[in-house]
Amino acid sequence: MSTRLAIAAVIYMMVNAVVFGIGAVTVLSVPSLSENAPVWIPAVVVTSFILSAPIAWFIAPLMRSRAYKETH
Repeated sequence: MSTRLAIAAVIYMMVNAVVFGIGAVTVLSVPSLSENAPVWIPAVVVTSFILSAPIAWFIAPLMRSRAYKETH
């Protein structure tokens, strides 16, 4: 397992929580979307699971470079 994949796996759920939170707040705060919340909330869940993987993959090298700079 590569280091990037390991870091991405560790931060995936944190990224997922943030993405879901943004989506849930958006759905619940927009009146036209909140009327159909039973439809939109599951869509937000699925979308957050899908979008979190590439976001975590993008963040992983940034976390590694910061840790490397602090220790050396």
